[in-house]
Amino acid sequence: MGTSNYSDEFKRGAVHQITVRGYPVREVSQRLGVSTHSLYKSLKQFTESAPKPGVDHEAENRRLKREQARVTEERGILKNRSGPQPACAR
Repeated sequence: MGTSNYSDEFKRGAVHQITVRGYPVREVSQRLGVSTHSLYKSLKQFTESAPKPGVDHEAENRRLKREQARVTEERGILKNRSGPQPACAR
């Protein structure tokens, strides 16, 4: 097996996807065609030397909006499913 040398820009992009955007290492590894070992090595290299980035507020807002839409949809389904209850016959 040969070794591939990836540019620092490529490695930083992969690390960004994992640390800021929150993608799993395995998913990024498969998508980019890089071993998980290489990604963990890049993570260690670039997270120690760089200051910790702040929270990506736009990505967090998108995630929260998706979650809110899902919960709202589920609540609507449950509301429609239960519907008005029949009166008890006495």
